[in-house]
Amino acid sequence: MEALTIGTPALWVGFIAFVLAMLALDLGVFHRKAHAISMREAFVWTVVWISLALIFNLGVYIWFGQQHGLEFLTGYLIEKALSVDNLFVFLVLFAYFSVPPALQHRVLFWGIVGALVLRALFILAGTALIVKFHWIIYVFGAFLVFTGFKLLAAQENEIHPERNLMLRMFRRVVRRCVPDYRGARFSVKVDGKRYATPLLMVLIVIEGTDIVFAVDSIPAIFAITTDPFIVFTSNIFAILGLRALYFLLAGMMGKFRFLKFGLGLVLAFVGAKMLISDIVHVPIGVSLGVVAGLLACSIGASLLFPEKGPGTEDAPKTATSQPTGSEVL
Repeated sequence: MEALTIGTPALWVGFIAFVLAMLALDLGVFHRKAHAISMREAFVWTVVWISLALIFNLGVYIWFGQQHGLEFLTGYLIEKALSVDNLFVFLVLFAYFSVPPALQHRVLFWGIVGALVLRALFILAGTALIVKFHWIIYVFGAFLVFTGFKLLAAQENEIHPERNLMLRMFRRVVRRCVPDYRGARFSVKVDGKRYATPLLMVLIVIEGTDIVFAVDSIPAIFAITTDPFIVFTSNIFAILGLRALYFLLAGMMGKFRFLKFGLGLVLAFVGAKMLISDIVHVPIGVSLGVVAGLLACSIGASLLFPEKGPGTEDAPKTATSQPTGSEVL
């Protein structure tokens, strides 16, 4: 079974070709026309993406051994859980910019494409740093422990879209903007001049947000494996299913009140694992069990002990009111 070597150029080319084919099928066939995603459609696509990831995981397990198979599964689970945190931000941003439901999939699609490129660059840079400077793993570990405890200490899931750096830069650089959405277009021509639409602004903000999340998620998976192919593929599979998961969970995100607590513990665990990696080797099976157990407990606790009281909401809180698309320009 070791006839093939993991991470060979043929595997990279084949995987990237598969991703591009799935994206083309998604946008060019199933979502060629902008429409509001139904719960049923979101559920089907969520099952499709998770099934594809698990089939790929099985292939890794069969051809490259148990160690690589467990590494992919653990990495995928961590990245999938961390990506759920992105969904809270998407929910707030779509409300803040009053993005019509029919246009949300298009924004997320191109946001995901941009995220794929950014994650690839981050992974290549992170791998190169670890190979050349082994001590950087301690920096990653300390950062993850810090981020984990920061999540544990957070009181509320409060988001401030108006403070977003990418939004402020967009407003400063792009001077010509139309005040309302023009279908699924990111720009339009008016009197011979090109104008941006609010949809382009939302896309830029989402891309900027993904950079912030990548800073947490990429070091987290390096605590599980430093194999660039496993890191890349587990990241990509987690991101590819993010859009469908958003439409499936959009109405109930506020119910996962203890998820951030679980994510904080996961980050603290993988960070500590990095810090002691040269002293104590934590088997990959143990890592998988700890990560899965922490996430399962946080989700289970959220469902068993829902937040009560008149102030309960099903969405993250923003520090500002939610203006219409024309008001944010």
